[in-house]
Amino acid sequence: MALPTTDLLIGKIVAIVENEALSISSVRDEIDEIKQELVSMKSFLQDADGKKENSEGEETWVASVRDLAYDVEDIIDEFMYHIYEKQTGGLFPRWLHKIIHIPRSLWYKRQIANKLQKTTKMIKAIPERNQRYAIGGVEGTTSSIDVDKWVQNQAESSLFIKEDELVGIEGNKQTIMGWLMDEEQHQTIVSVVGMGGSGKTTLVAKTFTNESVKRHFDCYAWITVSRTYAIEDLFRCLIKEFHQSRKEKVPAPAKLKDMSYRELLEKLVNYLESKRYLVVLDDVWDVKLWTEINISLPDRRLGSRILLTTRKEDIAHYSFGVVSHVHLIKPLDNNEAWELFSKKAFSTYHNRFCTPELEPLASKLVEKCKGLPLAIVALGGLMSSKKSTTEWRDVYNSLNWHLTNNPLLDNVKSILLLSYNDLPFRLKQCFLYCSLFPEDYLIRRKRLFRLWISEGLVQHVQGVTPQAATENYLMELIVRSMLQVVRRNETGRPKAFKMHDLMRELALSMSTREKFFVVYDGRESVMEEIGARRLSIQSTEGTEIKSWIGMSKLRTLLVFVTGIIPLSFSNALPSGFKLLRVLDVEDMPLDKLPNDLVYLFNLRYLNLKGTAIRELPKSIGYLHNLHFLDIRKTKIEALPKGFSKLLNLRHLMMYYNNKDYNDFKIVSGTRATSNISKLKKLQVLSRVQSEGNIIRLLGNMTQLTRIGITNLTERDEMDLCDSIQKMKLLTNLSLMVKDEEEFLRADNALFSPPPHLRKLCFIGKLEKVPHWFSSLDSLTSMHLHWPRLEEDLLSHIEGLPFLGSLTLVNAYVGSELRFSRGFVKLSNLQLFKFPSLSKITVEKGVMPNLQFLTLNSCMELKRLPHGLEHLTNLQTLSLEFLSSQLIQSIREGGVDRPKVQHILEINHFFDSSGGRSCESLSPRALYRGGNKLALYM
Repeated sequence: MALPTTDLLIGKIVAIVENEALSISSVRDEIDEIKQELVSMKSFLQDADGKKENSEGEETWVASVRDLAYDVEDIIDEFMYHIYEKQTGGLFPRWLHKIIHIPRSLWYKRQIANKLQKTTKMIKAIPERNQRYAIGGVEGTTSSIDVDKWVQNQAESSLFIKEDELVGIEGNKQTIMGWLMDEEQHQTIVSVVGMGGSGKTTLVAKTFTNESVKRHFDCYAWITVSRTYAIEDLFRCLIKEFHQSRKEKVPAPAKLKDMSYRELLEKLVNYLESKRYLVVLDDVWDVKLWTEINISLPDRRLGSRILLTTRKEDIAHYSFGVVSHVHLIKPLDNNEAWELFSKKAFSTYHNRFCTPELEPLASKLVEKCKGLPLAIVALGGLMSSKKSTTEWRDVYNSLNWHLTNNPLLDNVKSILLLSYNDLPFRLKQCFLYCSLFPEDYLIRRKRLFRLWISEGLVQHVQGVTPQAATENYLMELIVRSMLQVVRRNETGRPKAFKMHDLMRELALSMSTREKFFVVYDGRESVMEEIGARRLSIQSTEGTEIKSWIGMSKLRTLLVFVTGIIPLSFSNALPSGFKLLRVLDVEDMPLDKLPNDLVYLFNLRYLNLKGTAIRELPKSIGYLHNLHFLDIRKTKIEALPKGFSKLLNLRHLMMYYNNKDYNDFKIVSGTRATSNISKLKKLQVLSRVQSEGNIIRLLGNMTQLTRIGITNLTERDEMDLCDSIQKMKLLTNLSLMVKDEEEFLRADNALFSPPPHLRKLCFIGKLEKVPHWFSSLDSLTSMHLHWPRLEEDLLSHIEGLPFLGSLTLVNAYVGSELRFSRGFVKLSNLQLFKFPSLSKITVEKGVMPNLQFLTLNSCMELKRLPHGLEHLTNLQTLSLEFLSSQLIQSIREGGVDRPKVQHILEINHFFDSSGGRSCESLSPRALYRGGNKLALYM
């Protein structure tokens, strides 16, 4: 019973009534009573979660609880508005009272009390009604045990799949077999990891049933592990399987059943004492399994092997205390996916080929599967009975419905749902929230973190910051293969990720049913009553956002520009938006904010990034609850005077211009008010323009963890260094001078740089390398832009222990760069615009972990770096605006061709008549298929 949305609502309401104890004193009894009811509901729902699939009666009961929780949220929000209006002296316009029905009379609090009493009675009536109609005890409900048994049967059926039904599995099977039958005598664990349906079990099954593998071991056993297992039952299964593998008489079931834990363990250990064994543990959900089962699998240095499959990366990479290997499942490439789909979808067609008129739709359906074998096979089977273009188009347009309602796709739904159902209670709504973003959307980590926190999805843990908690949430979703990492930073931390299309379709279906949110994609002619608290608009229609029934319940609005003609706001927000907590209109072509924006008293998060807005409202200070504001890439040049009233603001991201790396001026900072230092809760301030005494005042903001300052001059040095030294919590620092001839001075007066600084960006001319660069022991990323140094920079930073990313733009006026030692953690090196650079030397052993190298606008460079062949971990070499002589040197037959044989990807970017173009100079075909897998589990 997955009820994360109800938990979220109840948790938020309880937090509100606890945090506003003084404000609600006049209705204390009513608040306390409903709070106890809500806490009891929450506890009961958490206990029920995961025990059963919902019956129709239970669905009705859940909907009743959810809707009443929504009602309580509305009452509390109205009450908080009334209190807020009183505190601000009635600054809001009269018409707003009519819109959200908030009277101004003295009997208002009594009215709120009556509403709460009425709602409490309705809550108490739910169990009485359930008992009257016997809801919760309906026969025929599918239990979790039945689901686990079905999954086990599906997994073990993989042992009997014919080889001709598989696609591209042979290479991966040989890899696994090599680990199983190598010369290592110690016990070894081989882990195969990937999302549900990626082909883990099929690969392992085809390896396990291979005759060469069977002959290599004295005995073998296959165990499918359920999420709720009993270790004694696993011991019994092992005993049975081992005996069967040797064609020995299996102990009687009754005898095994009567054995105690100790007796079963003793029997297993004695049986395996002198045998080389192979054990498959399929679908492992918890590393606790290994701690319980390994005692029964002795290591007698006979070459025994444990082969396990799991959806969770943390299990695969767990230190088992023995030799281990990890095989990461990757999606099928396009050709393999099409081949597998064709085997199923066109098995009854003439010559088993797709007809030309169906090919475009078939390609789109295969793309939807994103290389997931289970989905490809199931969808291919569904489409095998569809013959007309109309039938194919109907399935494509309603794939969400088919995924949750069509019996032919039940296996896909069930396998994917297992991952969702295994999530901790607090993580389910975070996962559902990711599907608010459009299909294939690249979700940025920081943006998602801010949204999760603003929505109240992050559970408060004493001693843990909200940012740290969200980091844990994200990593847990990633290691469970629920999200796919697309980009990582220099330390390997995820920067951006996507949802698999089918996981997203499943999440959309669940979110709509539970009224967690609704996605509007323009397919319907009008937006009908939605009833949900969140709305994600992803439409290419050029219609205006107007009011509709149910909009008054809305707390979150996200708008995504998905086409040429996006949706647009009128000058006034529709009345239903007045209780919004989150408003995200990133990249929407807005040039003016609605006047009503300042009356969104509930607003926590406002994202205007990439819009054409020129100014913020002068009365923006009314948004007292605003925590996050993003105005980057807008045309806002200055903050209004009332900005300092935003006392709860935590993150302020801003700049109004950005250019290419080959220009000096990357961004233009935003002018701040002189009293911005009043914002004592502000943690992130990026980027503010230096003006007046702003630099000195920033020294009072010692709570800052990230700051960016532009428009600096030489005379700012003393105030700048003094302020930076006070910011002991600072992790990110970005400094930029007024113009390219201005010196950036932050050296002589800075005696102790922030001790936890991880990212440093300097934009401007440097007389010399600051002396404190060499002491930045926590630094992971350095970006030096336009310093035009005459001295050797590399010797000052080569010893930084955690430096993972180094970007140098017009940083050195000399003719040679020599990497002679150090840079042990450097994985990403970018060199832009070195006008005099003619030689780069890399000594052997330097930059041993470099994976990405970019050379851009270094026209005097005629040859690749000397010693490039020593960079054995280099994966990608990007070349842009370089001499034709250098490019020719690495083409087939070129003098530097032997240096790049080990590099997987070499891209040459250049300008052509058609615009910016790219050609691949890779010396060998890039094997993107990686772990080619197919079919089922």
